[in-house]
Amino acid sequence: MVSKGLSNLSDEADLRRADSLAREIFSDVANKWALLIIEALGERTLRFSELRNEVEGISHKMLTQNLRMLERNGLAERKVHPTVPPRVEYTLTEPGQALRATVDLICGWTHEYFGHIESARRRFDTWQD
Repeated sequence: MVSKGLSNLSDEADLRRADSLAREIFSDVANKWALLIIEALGERTLRFSELRNEVEGISHKMLTQNLRMLERNGLAERKVHPTVPPRVEYTLTEPGQALRATVDLICGWTHEYFGHIESARRRFDTWQD
């Protein structure tokens, strides 16, 4: 049987690991390309070429890197169909969908406070000059 003191230490270690993982994942997905890929996938499945067309300006290399990162973090799934040439499709997982909903909330917050943010930036920039 684990004593209460050791149980608390275990809980604290779990919290520290979860916080560390959260920072790592946030660092991974908090880039322009990952967010645009997540938004493009939305609630649909897309082939690599379709995804590249949806995310304007992304290079083949950046799309590949970001899709691998999303896969590694369990946010997207890759399905290879055994055809010639192979057909590869990507879709968001349940956690990926949840992250997309969170990103949508942040975008909504930005729209709601757009005027406030712009005013604050103008005041700050004027004061800095």
